[in-house]
Formats: sequence, structure tokens, C-alpha cells
Amino acid sequence: MSTTTTPAFEIDVRTIPPYERHARIFGQFDDLEIGQALVIVNDHDPVPLHRQFDARSPGQFQWNYLQAGPQLWRVQIDKVASQADSGGGCCSGGACG
Repeated sequence: MSTTTTPAFEIDVRTIPPYERHARIFGQFDDLEIGQALVIVNDHDPVPLHRQFDARSPGQFQWNYLQAGPQLWRVQIDKVASQADSGGGCCSGGACG
């Protein structure tokens, strides 16, 4: 039995206006089932997006570079846990709010 994550979607963010990119990516990620993945295609290293994932979705994803420049970056983002499984990113284990 294979445990490999299968990409469900590929988003070429070069075709999306910059102000819409992260919202669209997070929307697609939120719609993924655990074990599915999203591949992002970009013309620069998406470090700010990675930081946002770290802050917004800790423990829910794995970040893997498939291609790292210099002209094109492809990053696979695997969904490895749901928000509930990861404690929702809350420092008190889900008891805040």
C-alpha cells in the first residue's frame, strides 16, 4: 500500500493577480482532503507564502520544492492533518476563543 500524496490541483499563480494569489491558494488548500496535495507554480521562490502557511496552518502541511528556479518554482504542499487534528494553531490546544 502506498502512502504517497497525490497532487489534486496545480495552480499557476503567474496567471493570477498578486492580490488574489494567497487567498486562492489557501482556499484550495482548505478544500483538500488529508493525503491530497496542491502544486504551486511561480516565477519566484514563494517564501512569504511558506511563512503564512507556518503561521496559519501549523502541523497541517508539508512543503516540498519540486523545482527551485532560477526561472520557475514548483512547490508541492501536502495536506497531512486537518485543523482539528493539529490543534487549530491555538497555543492552548484549541481552548482559546
